[in-house]
Amino acid sequence: MTSYGVHSVAHSRGGKGANGYTATAIGLHWLIAFGIFAAFGLGLYMTGIPGLTPTKLKLFSWHKWLGVTIFAVAVLRVLWRATHAAPPVAAGTPAWQARAAAAAHHLLYLLILVVPLTGYFYSLSAGVPVVYLGLWKMPVLIEANTTLKPILQAVHAWLNYLMAGIVLLHAAAAIKHQVIDRDGTLARMIPFLR
Repeated sequence: MTSYGVHSVAHSRGGKGANGYTATAIGLHWLIAFGIFAAFGLGLYMTGIPGLTPTKLKLFSWHKWLGVTIFAVAVLRVLWRATHAAPPVAAGTPAWQARAAAAAHHLLYLLILVVPLTGYFYSLSAGVPVVYLGLWKMPVLIEANTTLKPILQAVHAWLNYLMAGIVLLHAAAAIKHQVIDRDGTLARMIPFLR
């Protein structure tokens, strides 16, 4: 079997390819990334709509559905990561950069789980249950609470901005490694760049 054949078989089974990340890890990474971009953009847009229109209510529902989906996929990603070690950083990476990257990854994992939860509890504190895809009513874990509502709203918003900032730094670092350092770091998550 050719080396290309071995590479293809490894990826088709979720195994590691030449880049060190499994096809499953890459797929989960991009599902979460696109989900975050969509939910963040939708959140900014919908909160800018004045009043409580039918369109705004529909967008809030979509935003919640994205949040539940991101949370579910993030749980899968964390479980996958716990059972599949990440590949080592590129050779020649300074130790401080490796530590900073590890810290950023851990913080991102935490935020990807916590941000949807704060949104979920914010919705419940407002007395609005979350009905996933308009079909499944999610558990009501807390009752409506006018004191808690503005606190959760603010926490949800600020954690979103924090996550957006870390995502931008993460993307900038990956591009820097690809364009300036030319160590193939970005190509590990975008295989066609190899």
